[in-house]
Amino acid sequence: MRRKKEKTDGQGRNARLPSRSVSLKELAAHVGLSPTSLSLVLNDSPQASSIPQVTKARIFAAAQEYNYQPNFLARSLRAQRSYTLGVLVPELSDGYSAMVLSGVEDHLLQEGYFYLVASHRHDADLIEEYRRLLFERRVEGLIAVDTPCEEGWSLPVVAISRHDERDGVTNVALDHDRAATLALEHLFELGHRQIAFIKGQGFSSDTEVRWQAIRKAALRLNLLVRPSLVAQMEGNSPSPELGYVAARKLLAAREPFTALFSFNDVSAVGAIRAFNEAGYRVPEEISVVGFDDIYSSAYQNPPLTTVRQPLRRMGTLAAETLLQRLAAGTAEAYPKLLTVVPDLIVRQSTSPVKTEVNLFTKVISETAMSS
Repeated sequence: MRRKKEKTDGQGRNARLPSRSVSLKELAAHVGLSPTSLSLVLNDSPQASSIPQVTKARIFAAAQEYNYQPNFLARSLRAQRSYTLGVLVPELSDGYSAMVLSGVEDHLLQEGYFYLVASHRHDADLIEEYRRLLFERRVEGLIAVDTPCEEGWSLPVVAISRHDERDGVTNVALDHDRAATLALEHLFELGHRQIAFIKGQGFSSDTEVRWQAIRKAALRLNLLVRPSLVAQMEGNSPSPELGYVAARKLLAAREPFTALFSFNDVSAVGAIRAFNEAGYRVPEEISVVGFDDIYSSAYQNPPLTTVRQPLRRMGTLAAETLLQRLAAGTAEAYPKLLTVVPDLIVRQSTSPVKTEVNLFTKVISETAMSS
């Protein structure tokens, strides 16, 4: 029969640990250190800075060898904390939320926090139900992405893409004035004067803020915003279909335009499909600008010119801010608004106007043929 290999502790003594999951106390006895020292090192506590690196390496090696699993529940009970945050998003399937969550996750994993995420599809009852369930699971704070934050939320909240002031809420928001200016100046410099727009759904918190920014930027450029060249998306689907339907409405209005500024990249993709089906080439006859710069926008046909929201950075910033607020305590002042700056990413869906009458001529000829 094979003999088990003897283990020694850090000082040459035999110290065979049990085959079951070991406790912190047993692991500490094995390496010849106090449980407190092990706890400081394994939890990456600032107080561990005084412990020599060689000792830290020995602790981590022993923890890995014996597959030491910290008792998270005991840690939480001692500290009266859950080290868990809640995240509320409209959808998990769309590129916008996925990129924001990626930034949130990057920072929380680095800081040793866990998060619970729920998607509400802009349903007010679901928002309230998920908020209650997250509170019951003792989350320490909330990150709300394009989610209404009503009065009376008793935990610290960081909201992304909200524009209403609420007690206890820090808003992380895009500079929409700059975003609208970047897009419209780009089209203006390419010679476009007849520009169509696809607005976001009424329930999206960015819709009205962005639309007012577009109107101000258009006024500065002396661009006329024609009501017949504005279509609003309807429905809560995250698919390109909503942009496709809105673009078909714009074409049905028989009003000439040479460019489209769409509410987001997903709707821009749907619009391009509608234009292609109607016989209009992008960008030769209609230039298209999207918004967000989601992962797939660079791989569309053609690759999409878009206003880039720093979505990952917004998620990271929200997580950083919430943890800073938790560390500071409720008595400390907190930032009400954090503004992030967009960029314009120019790709192949926009080009200079070939002639202002191209689309107009097509519209007139099609109208004559159908009459």
